[in-house]
Amino acid sequence: MELSTYFEPLNLDALGISKGQFYTNLGERTSFYTETEGFPSLEGITLAVIGVCADSGSPANRGCKKGPDVIRHYLYDLALPVENVKLVDLGNIVEGDNPEELHYKVIEVMYKLLERNITVIILGGSQDITFCNYKAYEVLGRVVNISSIDARFDIGNDDAPLSSRNWLSHIVAQQPNYLFNFSNIGYQTYLNGDSLVKLMDELSFDAYRLGVIQNDMVRAETLVRSADIVSVDINAVRLSDAPGQAEGSPHGFYGEELCRLANFAGMSDKLTSIGFYEYNPQYDNRGQTAHMISHALFYFIEGFYNRASDFPHRDKQNYKHYIVSLTEGDWEISFYKSKKSDRWWMEVPCAGEQKDKYQRHLLVPCTYADYQQAQQNEVPELWMKYYVRVN
Repeated sequence: MELSTYFEPLNLDALGISKGQFYTNLGERTSFYTETEGFPSLEGITLAVIGVCADSGSPANRGCKKGPDVIRHYLYDLALPVENVKLVDLGNIVEGDNPEELHYKVIEVMYKLLERNITVIILGGSQDITFCNYKAYEVLGRVVNISSIDARFDIGNDDAPLSSRNWLSHIVAQQPNYLFNFSNIGYQTYLNGDSLVKLMDELSFDAYRLGVIQNDMVRAETLVRSADIVSVDINAVRLSDAPGQAEGSPHGFYGEELCRLANFAGMSDKLTSIGFYEYNPQYDNRGQTAHMISHALFYFIEGFYNRASDFPHRDKQNYKHYIVSLTEGDWEISFYKSKKSDRWWMEVPCAGEQKDKYQRHLLVPCTYADYQQAQQNEVPELWMKYYVRVN
């Protein structure tokens, strides 16, 4: 099927999307799918926006399906983050008669766009769409890392129908499984409980509390840089900054911190899709939350067009290479520091058939502190976790 058949065109007048009057705005540099203009060409396109207007997976947040169009209203009025922006907005995926039909369409759309090497911004809708996003990579046969910016782990019962509270369990239950690693960024203990925190550790997933990340945004950057998929639940942001949510908390990230995380995601050479979910316009005060999400998208787009293209898997000649020998366990760890961006990676050895399967994930984003720890004859915890996983 043609890609256009999965989408319904946008009505720019109804969305209040117009060209800039005093500056060049994002709307002027975006090709939209409209009835008059038709479906935009994807020739030469590297970044696309799609809307998924669905809330069946989030019964406690009915109304979030209306979020994508409200976000668009604010997003396309923003100034250009960089001059060379070239964006397409393909509209909203046709919902269909039932959730399963919509999920199938999301998988097909994501597969077709990723196959063209187009990075995709998903505007939700409920967060269970992250599962469909993952399934597209499964169709491609591509092993992935997922980072979720979320106050909760969403690791409920996988026997229950797919929802915003159990999408991670549905991914973990897939066989064969194409999830290499999962990291949660900014969970809040009182919304999860100690048993779930222990479960995340037993699954060898990375989970970082809100306070830890707020005090160490450098670590957050490495978690986002390792991801192929980033999933943002707006409940990760405190209610005072993001009132447009049904189940918010007085605690969470500040809007500025979400923008910074989105910028990190945009700058990552590895990342090929990001989704913003659970925004509900009916709870929003004067569009405050939609404003904030559009600002985060602004910084994501800025990061995307300023990528350093310095993922060491491509070319190790542009890196400073450090080898640290540890007497503990007789380990030898290779570190790479980019001459372009000063960012760090550490290499995890892997032998046999697994090496080809996990090649893209064996260079693990890290910090200078990880290198210093190795110099002190201590194995970095993140390195050991990856080593155990692949050997």
